[in-house]
Amino acid sequence: ALKIRHPMFRVTGLERSIAFYTRQLGMRLMRGRDNPMERCAYVGYGEESSNHALELIEARAPEGARELGNCYGHIALAVPDLGAMCDRLKQAGVTFKQALQTAPSGNLRLAFIADPDGFEIELTERS
Repeated sequence: ALKIRHPMFRVTGLERSIAFYTRQLGMRLMRGRDNPMERCAYVGYGEESSNHALELIEARAPEGARELGNCYGHIALAVPDLGAMCDRLKQAGVTFKQALQTAPSGNLRLAFIADPDGFEIELTERS
């Protein structure tokens, strides 16, 4: 059966991105790759063999200015205690694109943050 392995983000600072995803979002570094063209890291929750990963790639020779473009949306993470996580992220200086709010249905709380390169991450907590 087919399954999604990982999305990939091109980042401008691999160590900075690894630190953000591991320290701020609790992911762990699964593995890395280094070659003459690029450096790469896979981060995520649990073992890569049974969980999705996020691939982060930093080009050794950047192709020029990077733009997020108008096609990227966001990745979403399920969070068990969104209020506590938002408080911690605010204290850490993480950029919020949308503050914590409750959906009109009342059974979903969500917030949007940005990683160091501006990629948006939706944080959700369902009741």
